[in-house]
Amino acid sequence: MFEKILIANRGEIALRIQRACREMGIKTVAVYSEADAEAKYVKLADESVCIGPAASAQSYLNVPAIISAAEVTDAEAIHPGYGFLSENADFAERVEKSGFFFIGPRPETIRLMGDKVSAKNAMRQAGVPCVPGSEGALPESVEEVKRIVKEIGYPVIIKAAGGGGGRGMRVVHTEAALSNAVITTRNEANAAFGNATVYAEKYLENPRHIEFQVLADEYGNVVHLGERDCSMQRRHQKILEEAPARGIPPRLRDKIGERCVEACSRINYRGVGTFEFLYENNEFYFIEMNTRLQVEHPVTEAITGVDLVQAQIHVAAGEKLTLRQKDIVFRGHAIECRINAEDPYKLTPSAGRITQYHAPGGPGIRVDSHIYHNYRVPPYYDSMIAKIIAYGDDREAAIARMRIALSEMVIEGIKTNIPLHLDLLSDSNVLSDAVSIHYLEQKLSRYNKK
Repeated sequence: MFEKILIANRGEIALRIQRACREMGIKTVAVYSEADAEAKYVKLADESVCIGPAASAQSYLNVPAIISAAEVTDAEAIHPGYGFLSENADFAERVEKSGFFFIGPRPETIRLMGDKVSAKNAMRQAGVPCVPGSEGALPESVEEVKRIVKEIGYPVIIKAAGGGGGRGMRVVHTEAALSNAVITTRNEANAAFGNATVYAEKYLENPRHIEFQVLADEYGNVVHLGERDCSMQRRHQKILEEAPARGIPPRLRDKIGERCVEACSRINYRGVGTFEFLYENNEFYFIEMNTRLQVEHPVTEAITGVDLVQAQIHVAAGEKLTLRQKDIVFRGHAIECRINAEDPYKLTPSAGRITQYHAPGGPGIRVDSHIYHNYRVPPYYDSMIAKIIAYGDDREAAIARMRIALSEMVIEGIKTNIPLHLDLLSDSNVLSDAVSIHYLEQKLSRYNKK
């Protein structure tokens, strides 16, 4: 096992990884930007290294600075968390070539699954159902693109092969709008990801977003840890997630889980990963695989009892999985609310100093957060400042506990989206699970028109 791990991230996930390491008796190195000098995880780390100014490009995305920090502190491995460099194959490769262990998949796997076209082809070969669409990248010929899209059937969504985070996507309802959408998406993709390749998929009107968690070692042992429902999202960013997903027939759940395991075996996957699907009319359609830890991993931990961060570390250290599929037992229900520093309905960021802070508690409540009284939320990074996870014997119990936790949580000095979460957990459609991935944006649109 490693003696020292460098955590190449910030915020709540840096603290979450740090806690997992401390439980395992592993020393930690925190890297931080000048804006995060007073962060809790920086103070709690065994060692900490400033790697640059506030701007991400000069700090958390500064690969030479991160590698240098690992070298001067004698760290053995680097955990990338999520976001930033976590799915950057070049970074993973640089880490390994520099003599460190990368706590994540192999660089070639990240590269394969990072390109949405090659990922879909790999999934088709493994028997994982995919959204109907172009067999590969859209050609340059306008007439050929029109022919392909006509065969798929309108509406379609044009996607960037190297995209992510909701960027590089355009919905097209008519042939008249097709050419412009393809050109615009190509330009945006090239500017954002350095890859102008785009492809087309059938646009599903009212799907849910269901994802499967997997865990694999380097010896071919793979398990899945069930599914999460992440349909409550806006701008393709999730804000509320739960596990398990309601209304999925058990046989279908087992079938898709087995297909995900088979796909991992075929691509020689290592570490934790997530298969993301759209689900409509009792059919699953693969959209992408995230080759990293997910923000919403705690809901899976709650219903399985598996510590996914510690599992990542064990696998990266070359250990075999001790779990088999029969050992994975699902109990109860868990919900996660992402607490963001933003206006709850207009979604505008709200940075600044927290003048009052009180975290909720009670049975079945977990709070993952790096904030504290008098902490200053910087304006340079993602707006998420905390996650509340509520666990109960069933969905109703988890929701009841989450409502209490949200009502107890005090964050003053900045705006947060706590009122929106309370609104959602009183919404009859949310309570009856009659929602799709479009529901929250439609709800916010109605609110902002008032």
